[in-house]
Amino acid sequence: MGLMNAALNPVFLEIGPIKIYWYAILIVTGVIVGLWLATKEGSRLGLDSELFSDLLIWALPISIIGARIYYVIFEWDRFVGRPWWSVFAVWEGGIAIHGALIAAVITAIIFAKKKDVPFWKLADIAAPSLIIGQAIGRWGNFMNQEAHGGPVSDAAYENFVRFLPDFIENQMVIDGVLYHPTFLYESVWNLLVFAGLLWLRRKNPLRGEVFINYLIWYSIGRFFIEGMRTDSLYLFDFLRMAQLMSLVLIIAGIVLIIYRRKNNRVQVYYNGKKV
Repeated sequence: MGLMNAALNPVFLEIGPIKIYWYAILIVTGVIVGLWLATKEGSRLGLDSELFSDLLIWALPISIIGARIYYVIFEWDRFVGRPWWSVFAVWEGGIAIHGALIAAVITAIIFAKKKDVPFWKLADIAAPSLIIGQAIGRWGNFMNQEAHGGPVSDAAYENFVRFLPDFIENQMVIDGVLYHPTFLYESVWNLLVFAGLLWLRRKNPLRGEVFINYLIWYSIGRFFIEGMRTDSLYLFDFLRMAQLMSLVLIIAGIVLIIYRRKNNRVQVYYNGKKV
């Protein structure tokens, strides 16, 4: 296994004391692509073209706050003894996607009520946008050499990793050790989920089931990939928080689909005449 130490520069642009990081560029790109997709689909279904832009104004900052609160709660020991303002230092790293998701859903429920738009309709439209944004955003972890897995074994290298493009392999060499590019595994999985959600949306699913399937299928991939990572948040020494949340979402999603269908809670189709 020939290791090279040729990491890419995480800084996209530097102007005097100002640095713009690739991480920020990729996150913003994911947001823009997701917004474009949601706006296009929303307009097709007769929603105001500015509806998702208005939602984003509220959901984005609230999601960042939620992601940070979630991280701080489960990593509180890291902040004990540090200045109080360190809990707000998001630029130093430390946010969690499940915290962002919880905050975004709560925001969307309140927003939908205020705008008199069915939440499930809003969520179905937003689901593919969420997962494609996550797929793009994972490449920010790649540029920062973070959220990676454990060291690559000789067998894993010969059977898989050596076939990856050189720039990915080189970027995953940190201090002379080649680590699993779990960012890539999750990004590819998210793209597959994205394609599946677009297919499902064309199959005239019951309202709400595009979003619920997003929760289920994203969580399945995240459960297994999280087990490979070295930077997980732990609830206990043996239990990773993201895996527990993934299991909760998978089970809750399946139960919710069964319950809504069995009790005739879903009477409106997403792509049908009644939207």
